[in-house]
Amino acid sequence: MPPRLTSFADDARIAFDNLADRASGLVNPTVRLGVTGLSRSGKTVFISSLVHNLLHGGRLPLFEPVQSGRVSAVRLEPQPDDAVPRFQYEDHIRSLVKDRIWPDSTRAISELRITLDYQSASGWNRLFSPGRLSIDIVDYPGEWLLDLPLLGKDYRTFSEETIALAETGVRSELSRQWLALTRAADIHAGADEMVARDLATAFADYLKACKADERSLSTLPPGRLLLPGDLDGSPALTFAPLALPPDGRPGRGSLWTMMERRYEAYKSVVVKPFFREHFARLDRQIVLVDALQAMNRGPEAVQDLERALTDVLACFRPGTNSLLSSLLGRRIDRVLVAATKADHLHHESHDRLDALTRRLVDRAIERIGMAGAGIDVMALASVRATREATVKRDGHELPVIVGTPIEGETIGGERFDGQRKTAIFPGDLPEDPEGLFDRIASGETGLQLPDVNVVRFRPPHLEETGGGIKLSVPHIRLDRAMQFLFGDRLA
Repeated sequence: MPPRLTSFADDARIAFDNLADRASGLVNPTVRLGVTGLSRSGKTVFISSLVHNLLHGGRLPLFEPVQSGRVSAVRLEPQPDDAVPRFQYEDHIRSLVKDRIWPDSTRAISELRITLDYQSASGWNRLFSPGRLSIDIVDYPGEWLLDLPLLGKDYRTFSEETIALAETGVRSELSRQWLALTRAADIHAGADEMVARDLATAFADYLKACKADERSLSTLPPGRLLLPGDLDGSPALTFAPLALPPDGRPGRGSLWTMMERRYEAYKSVVVKPFFREHFARLDRQIVLVDALQAMNRGPEAVQDLERALTDVLACFRPGTNSLLSSLLGRRIDRVLVAATKADHLHHESHDRLDALTRRLVDRAIERIGMAGAGIDVMALASVRATREATVKRDGHELPVIVGTPIEGETIGGERFDGQRKTAIFPGDLPEDPEGLFDRIASGETGLQLPDVNVVRFRPPHLEETGGGIKLSVPHIRLDRAMQFLFGDRLA
């Protein structure tokens, strides 16, 4: 079982917040949907496309309330939390639809409320339900989610685990400068602000190098060192793991004491407020992952993605909400892990991407010993940037995808200008990922993963109707994700 993340005082505050939410929900039924993901997985694009398709009558054949005609109106409304920045849907959709550029990635928490008027499928429910559901979408960086396990770790455990991981594989090269500084530091010497700053800077540089596109590693706590925001330069973010002796305690006024105190401050100032004020109030959650990028970067990136998913899933308590649990300690009763960018593959490989991601999740669930109830997995594309075609080569038909590479993208030595379309063979994923994961886990030397072409395409050009209204954003399986995440609340 994961360690306890909160104190009894925290639990009391969470229970109070949940009681307030439920009281409000009696007047206006609401589901709080958390949206997060690991680096560059497309959280902003997912939310923008979901809202755009609901508002503009997108093709949603697997979202039963819309398909059956029971949804009569959809509108954006003011969010309930005045202290949380609004998710700037209008700006993001303008970037996607008008400018055909991908919006900036999530760097802080934001929120958006979309309300649906509907007719219940049950005559009995129509007598007692107002036929209205508000979905409060809470967007937050995946790095914040990966910080939650820190609440159950003391400074020694954090330091030992972080240094041990930094000494493995490609991380050993990326962490060389930071580890050299760490091992040279006199942890018993008096606390020195300049030493602390140098260690914190080197540690943050190591985390940034792990996150970079050419590595695409996923396990990167503490996440706020990558996204410092208004805490940049504060003592709570000026710390790093230290190479500690196997026993003993820090002396008063030592570097060790300073770092330990700042680590605890990080948990109190950064991690706990996020858990208490946002995460603990969620009803449903989607976690977006870029499994294709991990496959493209090699076995170590795949293993790191699995490690990150293990930490992520350990944070959730999926299960059915009873009245008492929903009031006092509500559970996230549905979690969806979605592999994004399915449009980078031919449809024949969509189920293979689904199976590969499902195996990653199953292995993570096994490692933490939790049940899989309430957890689903699928491959999707929030915005479909490509179309499918076939080309003939050597007398054989080859399935390809066609799209417009972003300006500066280079394919086969050819540099694209952001205007010209091209067709590429996207590569194949294995039919059965089991054997592949067994080979990755065995540490097989020189293991080559399936070759997948990960090309950065521009968002698609959308045609206009006769009235000048842009058609809804095309997608793959977004409707299926909606059905799982909140379709039952519109029954």
